Amino acid sequence: MMLCVLLGVLIAGWLGWRELSSRTQSKETPAVTIDKQPAVFANRTFDPANPPGDMPPLTAAEEAECDSNFLSNASVGGRTRQTDATHGVVTITQIKVTLQLNVTIWAPANESQQVLEHEEGHRQISEYYYQTADKVAGEIATTYMDKQIEISGTDLNAESSQALQQAAKEITDEYDKELNPGPTQLYYDAVTDHGRNQVVVKDAVAAAIKNLPTAATQLATNPGN
Repeated sequence: MMLCVLLGVLIAGWLGWRELSSRTQSKETPAVTIDKQPAVFANRTFDPANPPGDMPPLTAAEEAECDSNFLSNASVGGRTRQTDATHGVVTITQIKVTLQLNVTIWAPANESQQVLEHEEGHRQISEYYYQTADKVAGEIATTYMDKQIEISGTDLNAESSQALQQAAKEITDEYDKELNPGPTQLYYDAVTDHGRNQVVVKDAVAAAIKNLPTAATQLATNPGN
């Protein structure tokens, strides 16, 4: 079984970057920075009769699971130009996105090697997606650079910070949507019957990745597989 969670985490990173003057951004500071942290992996055992509280729930047919969490944390900086007492324009001048992948394989202490190898296949798929996660995040962030956002209100400082926080949220949301390893993981489960058949894990992983463009369509057509 695969439990894959994509989380977009927002940081108020505009603080200290936002400015109301027309001061030029330092050329030494990259406009877009992607910080991809090393993936973190863990193997945890549990008692099926008394699973720990921090373990994601298993379905009735599952004995073990691979829990993959792709985390994205965006900080957006900008410059605000005030046009009158209650209006202004915010220009995005700096973006930083921090990425993380946390994978935990949960299995009973006496789980069979076949099931453990199946969960390792889920881990391999998560790693495959994480290889290009920085490229995905970078392409998304670049589309927001120099974007201008009109703001209005009696407190332009507050409106400016809200606009930049919203942009950061949109970046993390788009990253989650674009990365989307879910269809490939589900296709892998369909090929292997959740680890119950004798398909070689390496071959199943390769098939799931190769068939990614059609995986979502096939699963939608045959949701019971």
